[in-house]
Amino acid sequence: MELGNKVVGFQGTIGSFSEEALIRYFGEHQKRQEYAEFEDVFIALREGKIAYGVLPIENSSTGAISATYDLLKQYDCYIVGETYCSIKHHLIGFSGTNLSEIKEVYSHIQGLEQCSNFLNRFSNWKLIPFHNTAVSAKLVKESQSNAKAAIASERAAKVYNLTILEKNIHNQKNNTTRFVIVGRQLERNAFSNKFSAVLSLENRAGFLYELLGAFAKNNVNLVKIESRPLKEHAFQYCLYLDFEGDLQGENVKQALETIEKDGYDFRLLGSYVKEVQL
Repeated sequence: MELGNKVVGFQGTIGSFSEEALIRYFGEHQKRQEYAEFEDVFIALREGKIAYGVLPIENSSTGAISATYDLLKQYDCYIVGETYCSIKHHLIGFSGTNLSEIKEVYSHIQGLEQCSNFLNRFSNWKLIPFHNTAVSAKLVKESQSNAKAAIASERAAKVYNLTILEKNIHNQKNNTTRFVIVGRQLERNAFSNKFSAVLSLENRAGFLYELLGAFAKNNVNLVKIESRPLKEHAFQYCLYLDFEGDLQGENVKQALETIEKDGYDFRLLGSYVKEVQL
């Protein structure tokens, strides 16, 4: 996807998995800008500093990344694309470091969770959640200490001139993260075959059954449903839905008409081309 001189934002720094996802989707030569926090990407998008943002939204072993869902709703942004990245976590530190020397391990909370089986073998290590995996590698490099290590990618190890102390320490062999491309406007084209939506969940008997029934009766493939609390209303929830099909097809139209009629605060959140995983 060629964008010319437009800038794409991502959370993290050089060597992060989000940057890898950006390169995978837009190409190696795409102009890009790093941001410290997920919300910083959305703020830059709202202010027109970037054309798109690239953010992780779910992982195959640890599930949904809630912050991305919440920020999508909060900032009225839209999903315009998706890409999947194989996530291979390694324990990285200074060359010659013995595992017995390590006292602190830094990584994004997702990195720590995705490597819990390995980390549980070292009860004396202090696990410290940090901004992201690549920033963790940068911190270890700057510390000049063999007592610190990071969980990050092979690329991050190369960028910060660190050594892989233990390879492939993630729990799940085929560890994969889905990233979404986020824009300011809903984009539709003739090739769009995957869609995202958000709606509030009504607190009445049978509502969820009716919602799921609208997809089933119209033969629409609902591929994901994610529940998140509404911050403005205690113990009330909204639902994020991913479904496949043709938005102009009669079956999708009928399903959405039913949902819009019964669902409070319904909003189409994305229209994009489904990426086929290899």
